[in-house]
Amino acid sequence: MVGDVEYAVPITRVKEIANPLAIAALPHPPLSVVGVADYRGEVVAVVDLRTRFGLAPAPQSRRTKWIVVDVSGHHLAFVVDAVTDVFGTGGADLRPAPALGSGNEARGVAGVANHGKALVFVLDTARFRDIVEPLASAGKIGPTVPPRALPSGAER
Repeated sequence: MVGDVEYAVPITRVKEIANPLAIAALPHPPLSVVGVADYRGEVVAVVDLRTRFGLAPAPQSRRTKWIVVDVSGHHLAFVVDAVTDVFGTGGADLRPAPALGSGNEARGVAGVANHGKALVFVLDTARFRDIVEPLASAGKIGPTVPPRALPSGAER
């Protein structure tokens, strides 16, 4: 849940649903990036989906969660208001999302699915590369695969 709207992430992209961790601020981050965090020894970017979707900030509560996902070989944490459950589409195809603009206005929605009687917007994690790749190139976040150990005496 983000605000009053249900969103979903393909389970194949989800690493973990976690409680929020301490966040370190970045200078001049992309608009929806609230900072970075140490997630199991890896520095990950933290994206506030309320900001990404144009909603007013909300105070963190017991229900606030992070959905840690894989994006282009890097982990990214989505801050959400709550996680309600895990569900499948029963093999049904995603329906196209309504046109939401282009670029940042598209906000990463891949399509729409039904869950019970509600419509659920399914996020396309690949559309978050615009956040991950510049941070990774600048060395501000780490890869999901740890670097291989170098032989003794070797330097990077």
